[in-house]
Amino acid sequence: MLTFLSGLGLMYSLIIAVGAQNVFVLRQGLRREHVLPVVLICAVSDAVLVLIGTAGLGFLIAELPWLIIAARWLGGISLVAYGILAARRAWRAEGEALMADAPPASGAETAVQGGAATLTRTRLTPVLVATLAFTFLNPNVYLDTVLLIGSIAATHGDVRWLFAAGAILGSITWFFALGFGARHLGRWLRTPRAWRVLDTIIAALLIVMGVLLVLPVFTG
Repeated sequence: MLTFLSGLGLMYSLIIAVGAQNVFVLRQGLRREHVLPVVLICAVSDAVLVLIGTAGLGFLIAELPWLIIAARWLGGISLVAYGILAARRAWRAEGEALMADAPPASGAETAVQGGAATLTRTRLTPVLVATLAFTFLNPNVYLDTVLLIGSIAATHGDVRWLFAAGAILGSITWFFALGFGARHLGRWLRTPRAWRVLDTIIAALLIVMGVLLVLPVFTG
């Protein structure tokens, strides 16, 4: 049990931070849009990477450092690109007002009348692609799940899979809490202006994180 709890605690310590993936999941949760597939992709992806690291394949990344450099460039460019899109939404007032007392409409239209609005829904495919990009184009996910968790799991010997199970449970509970718990913030996001502010914050975070992701390539 102690080994299981150790894996759970380590995953929480790594995953509960302001990161691009968490920001994206939070926004989907606030929009109440495709939340289940988004959190499932994030949780299942973490589970797969944890299992790969626990199985001892983390050495591949350690032996091929150019993989991390390539991931930094791809991830950094992607974060900046999504940040620019968020800034564009904020600048052009494309944010939506969220009706906190009712679920979003199932169609693709947005109607803003008398200060109220229904939420414009994005098609599922672009959301899934974005979720995969935020997950797998971030080199930190490989460093944390494959290398760090994998190497620590190896120290637990025959019970390393209990450690991995704890880490996986940590990822599952975090993403489900973040995605489905975000809807309770809806009361503060009833106006288009509130969404413009949110998109501005998201844009700043993503662009800064994108730059910081690539910076070690030049300083390291």
